[in-house]
Amino acid sequence: MLIPIVHHPDYSFPFPAKHRFPMEKFGLLAEHMRSNGLLTRQNSYRPAPCRQAWLTQTHSPDYLARFAGNRLSPRETRQMNLPWSTGLVRRTFLAPSGTVLTAQLALQYGVACHLAGGTHHAHFDHAAGFCILNDLAIAANVLLRQSGVDRVLIFDVDVHQGDGTARLLANEPNAFTCSVHCERNYPFEKQVSDLDVALPDGMEDGDYLKVVERTLRQALAMSKPDIVLYDAGVDVFAGDPLGRLNITESGIRERDYRVLRELKARGIPVATVIGGGYDDDRLKLARRHGIVVEEASRVFS
Repeated sequence: MLIPIVHHPDYSFPFPAKHRFPMEKFGLLAEHMRSNGLLTRQNSYRPAPCRQAWLTQTHSPDYLARFAGNRLSPRETRQMNLPWSTGLVRRTFLAPSGTVLTAQLALQYGVACHLAGGTHHAHFDHAAGFCILNDLAIAANVLLRQSGVDRVLIFDVDVHQGDGTARLLANEPNAFTCSVHCERNYPFEKQVSDLDVALPDGMEDGDYLKVVERTLRQALAMSKPDIVLYDAGVDVFAGDPLGRLNITESGIRERDYRVLRELKARGIPVATVIGGGYDDDRLKLARRHGIVVEEASRVFS
């Protein structure tokens, strides 16, 4: 079986080449998935722009309107740390819908992968850390308002804490937020997730894999979810300029395999998003982001 994959060509658009955020990686990732046969016409899904009602369940309507109309203050623009453009607006309102679609497909097929998402630093009324809207919180809120989903687990292994997700869902008892992140890294003011595991600088594969596996089992026992949103950030990679861990590509592959294998064994649907990754070699970065799709295909096919 080819697993469902969600992507949109507007996820990448003309963008300053030397900017720290690698906007081109989304298009390169889709090309890589096509080249290895995992993304075809048969299993490709394309989201529509996010519904306004979904957005305003999670974010400030005033903030949404000011971002769309290029009316953010200079301070807010600095927090966003992305140059405003119509392409950025279109992409920003597509990606959360992509994560919602991925979750719906996961409920139907057991697994689905989004070739974007994981914008976990966005808060109620401001952007942060390259994240404008929080697709994970938006998707959790949408899922919890439909029949058949009573509990959602967000399992976030991006190297940076999912601070926006933790804050946005702090008062939602049926959404369980879990973040496994590098302690001495952005954001420097952490929020309180339902389960936080802070890792020391320089952690290597063996210890890291034990922590991820143990934390996943603990989070599952505590949350008893009907679906897991898995933020498979690759900025844990040893060469990532914004990470501080020392994880190899084979370690990332083993991490994703173990997480997905555990969820399949328990019969819990899982929707994956790619999270952070900032390598200057964009082709290598795109291939690294493809690991979670490859492992999902291996585990679920």
